[in-house]
Order: sequence, then structure tokens, then C-alpha cells
Amino acid sequence: MTKDVIALTPKMPDLPTLLAGLYAGGPDLGVNTTADGAVVQLCAPDGRPLVSVEAPILVQVPGETTRLLGHPVGEGPVWWTEARASTAITEAGRLAGSFAGRLATVLDGTVWPPEAATTDVVPVPTDVSAIPVPATSTPAVDVLTDSTAVVIQDRPLVAMTSWLSDALRTTTATDRALQIVTPPTARLTLPTRTALHGLPNRWVVQDPEDGYYDGLSGAVLHWKNGTFTPVHDDNGTTRIADAFTATADSGDRQLILTLRTRHPADADLVLGRALETAFQHLTGAPPAGWSTAEPVNLPWSTRQLTDLARARAPQPTWLIAVGQPAHPALATTRVLRTAAGVEEDITLALGYGRSETPPLHDIEALAAELDAEHGLITLFTSLRAARRDLTVPARLDPPPVPVSFTLGHDEASRIGSPRAEHPPLGPTPTRLGPSAAPALHYPLGDGTDPQAWSTFQQLTQHLKQQA
Repeated sequence: MTKDVIALTPKMPDLPTLLAGLYAGGPDLGVNTTADGAVVQLCAPDGRPLVSVEAPILVQVPGETTRLLGHPVGEGPVWWTEARASTAITEAGRLAGSFAGRLATVLDGTVWPPEAATTDVVPVPTDVSAIPVPATSTPAVDVLTDSTAVVIQDRPLVAMTSWLSDALRTTTATDRALQIVTPPTARLTLPTRTALHGLPNRWVVQDPEDGYYDGLSGAVLHWKNGTFTPVHDDNGTTRIADAFTATADSGDRQLILTLRTRHPADADLVLGRALETAFQHLTGAPPAGWSTAEPVNLPWSTRQLTDLARARAPQPTWLIAVGQPAHPALATTRVLRTAAGVEEDITLALGYGRSETPPLHDIEALAAELDAEHGLITLFTSLRAARRDLTVPARLDPPPVPVSFTLGHDEASRIGSPRAEHPPLGPTPTRLGPSAAPALHYPLGDGTDPQAWSTFQQLTQHLKQQA
């Protein structure tokens, strides 16, 4: 039985509808609120939370339910109401399904996964008090130790939902690791992979034959001292799970752009325009939507995301942007207030099938516009063999191969344009923009020759030495 159940409805669940859902466990269940009222919990008679229900969100971006759930809905916006059941009590999963089923029945919606939907009253066993109360007030966390917060997810695609965002903020604030446990069939969205990149956070895969292993590195893991850690052999070498093997090349490709921009911190600053320009060049349209978590629910608006970043300053702001459904494109942006101004760290990934050609020829023109109009510092472009849908399986994927590197004109001037234009081992850059202060665009290959990494490393070492 699934632990997460989502009601997708064309109308917002009002108070009477929510009350009908909350009676899914009968009159003996209690109701509690957390997160300043944003989360409602169905509780056992002794107060332990059984199901946590997040406030409904209006998803106005087309294609999000298909991208994240494989569950298309009708035209127009949809209200997304997510319920997460406790993993400690079997009946909690059925209770979440009954809550969502009641909302969908009243509001003429649907439930994901469909088999979880019911409108039955789910009685809670009387011996529930024998089960220990979780030592955490964060709804997404299933196990909490002094060093680690463990989240158990059994959905096919693990997105960076507000549940997980909240768990990540909590673990960071308390100096803990966030470790997500999934079956081997699960995949991650790119925002989730980005959030888990770097220890001590981990994606822990529970395989029936190989036990536990890291879904990003393949390292065999075991539970030790309250956290998942690698298993070492007698020589101290980390073991790699047999299940973590490379799959045959399907012909799918991902074009990945990593860029940084810098802007003066003035009242007229509008953020998001560099990302919008990249989407326009490479997909022919601006982003379809943006948000601080998945599902991406807000229509694209540079003004709104600027207002959010300004309200959060000087703290950083992390955002997600998604493209139109017909062409997989997904970006994460981190807005930072620094002594030099306001910086945007952007990673944009675009997916292509075997019969589609990544637009490598458009990168130079994009770099020129980013430098001329949007404060480009650096742009690194690479190509990798990976899924067109931009999801991440628990398998060994080949690393990306460099395509090009661009220095914005300010960065080239700081390093020293004469020297930056003549690296001793190549490549020779193309000058972009005004001759007096050009940006420098270094071609590194077509994304098929791994030797491009050596060329790129030599180039960056040379530029660092000059700086």
C-alpha cells in the first residue's frame, strides 16, 4: 500500500469537503495542525499522527501531473492535495487513500495512485499505542536520529515536494543528513538529485538482492550508528552493488548548461531574464512555470520570482523552472546576495530522443546574448547520455562530456584578455561582443569525446593561474 496519496480536483477543497475527508477514520480520530496551520494531521486517540495532509496548491502549469505522476488530468488548472501516511501503522496508508478518495468523489476529481482511492471508513486498531511515537514533528520524516533524518518513499518518481523541502531545511538547520530510502524501481527528478548531491545526504536504494546501496554512487550501505554508511572490504575499499550497472545506450541525450550571472543590487533589478533567454534560444519559448518546490505550480513571471528573492534577501532563494510539456526542460536557480551584487547560479537540463538533435550550434549565440544583456560570468555546456525525460534512475550513467566554455567580458577582463585569449594548449576562443571588451567562447567538442575533459581542465587551470 502506498504511503503518499494525492487528490487532483478541478475545484479547491473547501472546509465541508475537507471535513468529509477527515472523517475517513471515523469519529474517534483526532485532528491536529502543524507548520503554522499549513499541515493538518489525522491522529490516533493517543495523539500520534497517522496521516498528514498539506494545504491544497493550485497547479497552473500544464503537464505537471503527467511529468511527476504519469497521471494526466483534463485541461486547465488542478488542485493538488497531498496526504502522507505514517509508515509505522499499516492502516495509515488506507486512511490516506480514503481521505483522498472522498475529496475526489465530492469534487469530481481523481486520485493518484488510482488503486489507493476509496471512501470506506478505515478503523484504527485499538493496540496502536504499543507502537512508538516518531521522534519528529516533520511530517515527511519517518526515522530521526542524532545525525540523520530518514524519509521512506515508495512512489515511482521522487520529486522535490514541499514535504522534502521542509525536511531538507530542518535537517540543514539541525546539522543532520537527509537520506531518502526508495525501492530500486524509483527515480529522482533533477531538483531532488541536486538537493541530495554531496554527503552526508544520500539516496538509499533498498534492493531485495543487494540490500542497501547509494542510488547515485552505487556504494553498498548499511545502517550503523544511526545513519546509512558505506560498507568497506578488508582493504578499506567501498563495495559497489551489482545492481548499480550501466544500462544500454538508448540514444537519449541531455544537454546541460551551468551558468552564473551577476547584477548590480539596485531597485530596478529583475531576476530570471538570463534563464528566460536560455529557454527561448533552446526551446523556442520561455519557461512554462516556476516554483520553490515540485509540482511547479506558478505561471512563469520574472517579476514575481524577483519579489520573492528580494523578500528573502539576504538569505539565498532556490527556485525551479520547467518548460512546455512537449520538450523536456528543467532548471534550478539559486539567487545569492554577495558583496559584488546579486548572483544567479543556474543549471538548465534539456532532454532529446534518439531522433532529435541537441542544438549545439545555438550555444554561441546564446552566450553572446547572456554576456551582452544579462551579466554573464561563466557558461559551461555539456552533453550526456541520459534519459530524455530528465529523471534519474538508480543506475550508473556515463558522465557528461564538455561542449564549450564561455567567460563573460568582465571575467575575461579580470583574468586578462590577452592571456585568456591564448591558452598554451588551446583551444582558441571566439571573441563575442565589442572588440574592446569581448567575452571569450571556448569550443571543446561535440559532446562525444571524453578527452574534452582533459582539455577543459587544462584550460581552467591556465585561467586560474592568470587570475
